[in-house]
Amino acid sequence: MQLSAQEIAQLLNGTVEGDPAVLVSRPSKIEEGGAGTITFLARDHYEEYAYTTTASILLVSHTFQARKPISATLVRVENVYHALNFLLERFGNHLPAATGVDASASVHPQARLGEGVHIGRFTVVEANVQIGAGSYIGDQVFIGKNVTIGRNAVLHPGVKILAACVLGDDCVLHPNVVIGGDGFGFVPQEDGTYKKTTHTGNVVIKDSVEIGANTTIDRATLGSTVIHSGVKIDNLVHIAHNVEIGENTVMAAQAGVAGSTKIGKNCRIGGQVGFAGHLTIAEGTQIQAQSGIASSVKEPNTALFGSPAFGYNDFLKSHAVLKKLPELYKKIAALEKKMNNEMDKMNNE
Repeated sequence: MQLSAQEIAQLLNGTVEGDPAVLVSRPSKIEEGGAGTITFLARDHYEEYAYTTTASILLVSHTFQARKPISATLVRVENVYHALNFLLERFGNHLPAATGVDASASVHPQARLGEGVHIGRFTVVEANVQIGAGSYIGDQVFIGKNVTIGRNAVLHPGVKILAACVLGDDCVLHPNVVIGGDGFGFVPQEDGTYKKTTHTGNVVIKDSVEIGANTTIDRATLGSTVIHSGVKIDNLVHIAHNVEIGENTVMAAQAGVAGSTKIGKNCRIGGQVGFAGHLTIAEGTQIQAQSGIASSVKEPNTALFGSPAFGYNDFLKSHAVLKKLPELYKKIAALEKKMNNEMDKMNNE
């Protein structure tokens, strides 16, 4: 697909400075550029690249003031990041426009497929599955009995959705996501062995949820593990049984949530954050990467850091002091020695 600077400006409600007829067919990084590409400048520390980039079009804000000549045609917009996201959707690697069931797929006669559904190669769809109109099911996907999938869902290759789970409209599941595996529940026995707890619940994922590759969300022991609308989960995240994650919460890679913890809406959770089980996390909580959450967070919009985590600003102050501990130790030792010498003098008088 090719677009001219003028067409892009019209799409973005922007203005053109330079050649309105110049064509681009793909995006590029500003430091790499290349003829026929469009790039962007959104942060000041990349500005020097604006004067050397070989891209044909440079996306900038209305307020940007160039300090040197720029060879690229400028398209000025109100918000560079919003405009960039819009363009990436246009230039992105879209799914094929195919519909219908591939001959190698196995779709149970009792499954119900909406209009325009695509079922990829070697995919298995079991009995009583319902898939909403416009959904795209990629290759080698497994969809278990009694699963319900909403409209316009995208399941990339290798996704597994096990029996009785529910997926809402406009959800995206990236490769090898597993929804509805058993939770980690075992009861210790008198002889030292463990007896597995049967998990009879399911996973309910609401609308517009996106889940990264190799993430796993376990079915509930009883009831449902629930992921509310607008949640965005990165790659390699583990969500245990009976967890609930509130609307529009985002969670970065390698985070883990133990069973029955409830996370509020609009939370931001950094990479490798770990949650103990049976906690309640207030809405708007922000947790820095590699923090460990061992107790409930009751105050909304709290920022946390550390393991175990505590107030973000308190952590930074404590860390600053921690780096000075060797120096402080020497000073305390010197003061102690001086005090002891003074005491000895007093005792000898």
